Parts: sequence; structure tokens; C-alpha cells
Amino acid sequence: MTNQTETVAHAARLRRLFAECRGRVGIIGLGYVGLPLSATFAEGGFAVVGFDVDDAKVQALLRGESYIRHIPAERMRSLLRPELTDEGRSFVPSTDFDLLARCDAIVICVPTPLTRNREPDLSYVNSTSEAIAKRLRPGQLVVLESTTYPGTTDDVVRPILEHTGLRTGEDFFLAFSPEREDPNNLQFTTKTIPKLVGGVTSDCGEVAAALYSGVLEAVVPVSSAQVAEAAKLLENIYRSVNIALVNELKVLFDRMGLDVWEVIGAAATKPFGFTPFYPGPGLGGHCIPIDPFYLTWKARQYDLTTRFIELAGEVNHSMPAFVVQKLMDALNEREKSIKGSQVLMVGMSYKRDLDDTRESPALKVLDLLLKKGARVDYHDPYVPVLGRSRRYDFQMRSVPLDNETVVGYDAVVITTDHSGIDYQALVDQASLVVDTRNATSKVVNGREKIVRA
Repeated sequence: MTNQTETVAHAARLRRLFAECRGRVGIIGLGYVGLPLSATFAEGGFAVVGFDVDDAKVQALLRGESYIRHIPAERMRSLLRPELTDEGRSFVPSTDFDLLARCDAIVICVPTPLTRNREPDLSYVNSTSEAIAKRLRPGQLVVLESTTYPGTTDDVVRPILEHTGLRTGEDFFLAFSPEREDPNNLQFTTKTIPKLVGGVTSDCGEVAAALYSGVLEAVVPVSSAQVAEAAKLLENIYRSVNIALVNELKVLFDRMGLDVWEVIGAAATKPFGFTPFYPGPGLGGHCIPIDPFYLTWKARQYDLTTRFIELAGEVNHSMPAFVVQKLMDALNEREKSIKGSQVLMVGMSYKRDLDDTRESPALKVLDLLLKKGARVDYHDPYVPVLGRSRRYDFQMRSVPLDNETVVGYDAVVITTDHSGIDYQALVDQASLVVDTRNATSKVVNGREKIVRA
């Protein structure tokens, strides 16, 4: 066990390295969080190793390619190095986890999905922690960024690492710093989004804050890892509950003959006390549809029921069925059945101008339409192929969006409002348009063809 003098020396060495933007940083998980974080650390002067179990991702990066659209290949190529050295401003993608032993800081950016029973699936966090433990040495910093319930860093990651005989806050340092990525957000980037940091001990927090302070514009220390874990869940629950509120109001206002988008726009003119949220076909992305249920699960251990969170989940989960029902009603008015109808879905990603389909509500809409016998194609300039995901296996390809294509469908359903689409031209050629995103708000001609959902 490390004595107090050695502990102080370890902490001082890391703080000095990080303050000078030197040292080696290992990032585990090269997805929508880990890849931009790797680039940011490397651009800040660190020698970065990006680890992933997916060899296809690593090989693509080694070829100088980027598999995430909003992260330019040129950016990664400018940082790429063939092997890990002490040279700063470098990025080495690898599947060789033995390189973890050579890192001064290790950051975990792996998925935290839900099981089929909506319980936390920490299998990726567990396996990653075990991989780190095999290479852990005194004087290293380990940071968990994956969103999870309060207590995970202390109760799950810490015991795995301490099984080595090393002690947190003495031999090595452990912290939680939640990712706050918003893919393709041009206003806020990894570098500019304030970074919460909470350590398992005060020394752990100070060392972790020093790491991020070297490359990020603002670091916000909090008193513990659990506070940082809870803050991340609060951020996502806030959005989930408010989106559920406007989705529920959308259904109500639809029956009342009111345009929910106009109502929201009118309310948003109030300069205080109101923040506009907007309805859609459901919730998408890796965070908001999933993360709130981590706290719901944890709350049951304290004999509490998180009714707001669960109700919000129910409302948002019901939105794809509402969209399909609106389409069925509109087709029925045109004396058509959903079974056998030709339907074109526009947009499969969960967010505008993004190539990410994780938990996209469009996938659920597609699944429901196929189960009801519709003949469905899709168009998405950012998603050329729909393959296997955690829930679905569609094996479909995007079709062109041109005049000859659109006129052949009984209905077009807009599930993602990509900005590069000419919605007036789409409405001109379509027989029926079901709009779930208010994408056709500026359309002048053919508004009688549009059904809001």
C-alpha cells in the first residue's frame, strides 16, 4: 500500500503533467463521446491512445477515415500517429489494451444501455473496469464518463479496481465526469461545454479537474462522484419530462383542433418563466430515452417510485403509435388501408442533420408500419443503410428523394426534419404528408395535403 508521501507525490506529478498538457491519456470507447474527446485531448497537446474492441473502427481511423459524419476525417488524420510515444498532440487508435499500462489517465466512454426490463446494463462498464484492473499501476487516474446512476463509480468501478490490492485516493485516483456531448451542435463543442468533475476523494477530484482544465474552457468541480452522476441524470430527466409534457399537449391540442407549434410559439414570447420544448414522434439518442430509467431503478432501492420519470417515459414511448394512427386515419379518409399502402419515411436519424439512429423514434414508426402491412421505404441523406441495431434488423437502403420517386407513394411521413430537403417540392409531389416535426411550416402551396402528427 502506498504511504502518504507517495500519494502526495503521485498527485503532484499528475497535476504537473496535466497543467503542462503533457502525459498520455487513454480513451476507452471511440464512439460519439470518445472520438471527439480523443481529438480534443490530442489537440490540447496530450499523447492520446483511443481504445475500442471494434477492430473495424480502429482500422478505419488508422486509414485516416472517420465513421462519424460531424467529426471530419481531416481532423483525425492531422493527429494520427502509428504508435504511442511521448510526443504530444498525437492520436493512436488501438485494440491493444495492454497500452493502458503506459497511460497516465484513463477515461471510460462506453455505452450504458438498458436491459429489456428497463434496468441498467453495466456490462460494458464492468468489462472495461476489469480490463483496466489487469493493467492498473500506482499513480494513474481513472475517470468514468458513461452516464449511470449515482453510486456507480464508488460501488461498481472502485471495487473492481481495488481488487488489485491498490487503493483509491492512495495508489490511484478515481473520478466521474459526465459526458455532455450534443452531436453536430455547432454552438457548443467538447472543448466549450462546461465539464462537471467529481472525485471519489478530494484528491481524486483535484487530479481529475487538472486533467480536463488543460484542454477544456471551463471545469466545474463538485463535492463527489455521486453528485456529478446525479447532475447528469437531472439534466436528461429535465428534458425528458418537458418533452413528454409537450407531446401530451400535442395529442390534446390535436383533438381540440389547435396547432401545438403555434401555441408553443405564442407562449415562448414570454421573456421569463417559460422555456420552449418541442414535440416529435418520440425520443431518440442514447441519453434521454435511456438515462432517466437509471435513476428510476436506483430509486426502487430506497422504496421510492419516480412517478414523473416513469410517466414521461410512457408518454414519449407512445408517440410512434400516435404517428401511425394519424397516418391510418388520413389514409382512411382517402379510402385507403394502411395494409398494402406505399409509404415513404423521410429521416431515420434521431436528430436533424445527423447520422445517428440510436433509439431513434423513426425506427419504432417503421417497425409499426411494417407490422401493419404497409410497404415502406425511407430516405435519409445521412443514413444510407439501415442494418442491425439492438432492437431491429431492417436491412434497408435509402431511396432517392426526387419527383419521380415521391409521386409513387400513398403517403410521406416526415420523422426527421433534415435541413437540406426541399419541403415545398416534397409536398408538391406527394399525395399526403404526415409531418411530425413541423418541417412543412413554411410550405405555401399544398397545405391541404399536410397532416400534423
